[in-house]
Amino acid sequence: MELISTRFMSAIIRLTREEDIAALPAIERSSGETFRVIPGLAWIADDNGQSPEEHLHFLRSGTSWVATDEQNRLLGFLNAEVYGQEFHIWQLAVRHHHQRRGCGTALIREVIASAKARKLFAITLTTFRNVPWNMPFYQSLGFQTLRVDQLDDRLIALLRKEVEHGLPETKRCAMRLVLGHPPVNGDTIS
Repeated sequence: MELISTRFMSAIIRLTREEDIAALPAIERSSGETFRVIPGLAWIADDNGQSPEEHLHFLRSGTSWVATDEQNRLLGFLNAEVYGQEFHIWQLAVRHHHQRRGCGTALIREVIASAKARKLFAITLTTFRNVPWNMPFYQSLGFQTLRVDQLDDRLIALLRKEVEHGLPETKRCAMRLVLGHPPVNGDTIS
């Protein structure tokens, strides 16, 4: 079932459709171009990113959204996954020439609305600490950077895996946006 599209600035946010999937890897590559200006992270612009099969998994889970313009041209996407009582954002990508126009914010707000509708406790993600469009961007939307003692096993394992794949450990962090009260009756949050 497709959610009603919402508008934020110049973007229309809707659930990803199967016909969108072929364009998503190119959006991710375009989004990565911004990293070319950061010493030591320029290689991210050449990273393969998520495969069409991974995008299809998120689509089938109902946890993939796209931002389009009024002509339905794809500007960006976000995909997430439910873990216990949390959403985890796997990827947020906006075409290089459409960044800083509200698409990323609109996608995050749609995920927040979806998480609240599902009565989830929180949203998590991992990101770069000192990249302006990463940790500071998410902080501006209410996400809190987690200290090491606040990480659950899932986030610890995820950060370790990122390091194994070449991301610098000292520059990565996990973040959480708490949406409601912690789960009760023995439910876990991760």
